[in-house]
Amino acid sequence: MSAETTLGAVSGAACAAYGFWLLRQPVSAGRTLVKVTPVAALAVMAYLAGAPLPLTAALVLSAVGDGFLAGDAERWLPAGLSAFLLAHLSYIWLFVHDGGGRAALIAEPVRTLGVAAAFAVAVTMLAWLWRSLGPLRGAVLVYVAAICLMAAASFTLPHRLWPAMLGASAFVASDGLLSAELFKGLKARWVTYAVWWLYYAAQALITWAYLR
Repeated sequence: MSAETTLGAVSGAACAAYGFWLLRQPVSAGRTLVKVTPVAALAVMAYLAGAPLPLTAALVLSAVGDGFLAGDAERWLPAGLSAFLLAHLSYIWLFVHDGGGRAALIAEPVRTLGVAAAFAVAVTMLAWLWRSLGPLRGAVLVYVAAICLMAAASFTLPHRLWPAMLGASAFVASDGLLSAELFKGLKARWVTYAVWWLYYAAQALITWAYLR
């Protein structure tokens, strides 16, 4: 079994263990370790496969963010947001470098719909959350702008990287639900599970786009 296959199996197994068993369990060191493992394993896989540095950096930063958000949300949320903000900036760097920019949007106008949707979701979420954000308004505004730009940049990627476009969209959906959970008190059981599975799908799809 190759290292890539082994790491993929570890990533998937840890994702399932967290998503099906530990997701709603109390905070603990073991729970944090399992939560960090899925994306950390993807980061090691990307590095060993010689993937672009921004991809590996984004995955490492995301794993760090997972570690912060596995703890007390009120205490560690700013640190988690900072780690994921840097991860999105790395993804923006990656997608802008590999994408076709404005030329891709002009050549295929349907891509513009994806870009417009990303901005529409961002504006809608900010308008809905704004009064509930308190002192985190500035940080959340910057974060939402970053993830919106990340998703928009993904729609300029060449066709061969189509899984990354799906991954970026899944990331936006996951973070949108997480924001509703954190700032609007949306505690429905399905939301908690959707946040995790959409998030892992996002990271796995982006990684797969570059490693397949």
